[in-house]
Amino acid sequence: MNAPRTLQEAIVYFADPERAFVYAVNLRWPSGVIACPRCGHDKHSFIKTRLLWFCKGCKKQFTVKVGTIFEDSPLGLDKWMTTVWLVVNCKNGISSYEIARDLGITQKSAWFMLQRVREALREPGASVPNDQIGGLGAPVEVDETFVGGKVKNMHKARREKLAAINGYAGQPYAYTNKTIVMGMLDRKLRKVRTAVVPNVKRETLQAQILNEVFPGSKVYTDQAVGYEGLGKKFAHEVVNHLETYVNGKVHTNGIENFWSLLKRGLNGTYVAVEPFHLFRYVDEQAFRYNTRKDLNDRQRFELAMSQINGKRLTYAELTGKGTDSLHTSPTGQRETQVPF
Repeated sequence: MNAPRTLQEAIVYFADPERAFVYAVNLRWPSGVIACPRCGHDKHSFIKTRLLWFCKGCKKQFTVKVGTIFEDSPLGLDKWMTTVWLVVNCKNGISSYEIARDLGITQKSAWFMLQRVREALREPGASVPNDQIGGLGAPVEVDETFVGGKVKNMHKARREKLAAINGYAGQPYAYTNKTIVMGMLDRKLRKVRTAVVPNVKRETLQAQILNEVFPGSKVYTDQAVGYEGLGKKFAHEVVNHLETYVNGKVHTNGIENFWSLLKRGLNGTYVAVEPFHLFRYVDEQAFRYNTRKDLNDRQRFELAMSQINGKRLTYAELTGKGTDSLHTSPTGQRETQVPF
C-alpha cells in the first residue's frame, strides 16, 4: 500500500501495527542505521515478536518510541499517527475533546497527546547558528499582539491572578489580563517566528529582534515606542497606524494576518488557554503557517514526525507537578509559573 495522502488513507494505513511500526522506523532513522537512543550504539538484536531491540552496548531494550514524544505512552502508533496528522493539517487546530471522541480515549489523555505533539512542532529558531531570518532583499515585519479574555467577563479573583502572572499586580493597566505574543515575518520566505514575551518594553522587544533577524535587514514595524532605536542595527521603517495602514511596501499586514489565524483557532477551537501553555499553541499555528504553501498534507505530516526525536515531555513537567517549570521565557529558558 502506498504512503497515505489523505486522512482517510492515513487511518487505514496506520491501522496495521506492523506497517505503522515500519513507517515510524523509517522516519526516525532515515539512513537505515538504527542506533540506541540511550547510548548511541548501533549493534543490537531485534525481537520481532515484541517489535523492540536489545542494545549490545548498554544491555537495555528500546523501542521506536524511546527518546521521542511517544515515550512511555501505552497508546498505539495508530492513534499517535492519526493525532499528528490531524494537528498539522487542521487549519484551525483540533481540540482534545474531539481527539478523545475520535480515538476512544479520555480527554485528559488526548490533551496530553496534543501538548506533546506541539512540543515536536516547535522550531529551534535562532538557537541554531546562522538560522536567522531576513537578510539582503528580505524585509521582515515585526509586531506584537495581546491574547486573553475580556476583563469585564472575568471574576475579580481571576483578573488579579492574571495580572500577577503577567507582572502587572496592583497596576491600572489596560492589558493586565493579557499575555503578549511577539511575531516576526520574513516576507521572502513567508516564514514566521514567534515568542511569548513578558512585556512590551524596548529591551524585551529589541532583544528578540536581535536574536532572530540578521543585522542590516529591512524591518517594518508600527509606531510603538518599543521599536525606537532599531535604526542603529537595521534598516528600520515605520507605518503610523493613526494615519494609514500601508505606506508603499511599509506595512505589517502580513504578520497581522498570522495573528488573525492564531486568534481564530484560540477563540473558536481551544476557547480558553492558560498563559503558561500559550506558547505551545502559538508554536502549533506557526508550524502550519510556515508549511502551508510548499508542503502537502503527507509532507507536512512527515516533517512533523521527523521532529519527534529528543523532545520528550513528561506530564510532571507539563503540569508543574514535581517541578517548578511550566513555560518558556523569551530567551528559550524555562520560567517558574504558578498554575491557577
